Amino acid sequence: MTSPAVDIHSLTAEQKLELIDRLWESLGPDDLELTSEQRTELDRRLDRLDSGELQEHAWEDVRNEMSREDR
Repeated sequence: MTSPAVDIHSLTAEQKLELIDRLWESLGPDDLELTSEQRTELDRRLDRLDSGELQEHAWEDVRNEMSREDR
């Protein structure tokens, strides 16, 4: 798959964000390897979540709370 060369300096901010999104979405789960430290930290966080020590929050609720704090 070949795409035409793009002068990224000529892109608008919106076009750059779209390009970033397309690049990110093109990655598969096996394209990024975690270091052993990252895997350990991820496992630690998942264990805390599974044990009930941490609570889940919907992104919409977090965003709304952050918006209220900015006022």
